Amino acid sequence: MNLQAFMVQNQRATETVKRMISDRFKNEKGEIEAFELRGITTKEEMKIRKSCMVEVEIKKGVKVKQLDQEAFMLKMATACVVYPDLKSEELQNFFGVRGEEDTLLELLSAPGEYQELLSAMQELNGYSKDMNQLKEEAKN
Repeated sequence: MNLQAFMVQNQRATETVKRMISDRFKNEKGEIEAFELRGITTKEEMKIRKSCMVEVEIKKGVKVKQLDQEAFMLKMATACVVYPDLKSEELQNFFGVRGEEDTLLELLSAPGEYQELLSAMQELNGYSKDMNQLKEEAKN
């Protein structure tokens, strides 16, 4: 066995891809402007997951921690967007909001656009691969 195959540092975190999320965003040439997305690390995902845990009362006096799935997906998507810069004061001022998450929600005002971004984010971070697909890739 050779451990060299596993000695790849943070490769996923440095990978970026361009994706067309909406046909509403066009550059000065009239071409659709792509979003640039990055993959995140497992540590980043765990930190986001932890920040999205909420306490829910399941019956009187009994509370459990549960993942707020909507908040989790929004924070994950926000963490993956490199361009447009959601931290941009100019962009936030344009939409009259503060914060990256609110900027993203204003930017992608159509639910289908937001779902397109979530789909791209999940694919980029390896959520959309099933075990059979991984086995086939390993064979090749």
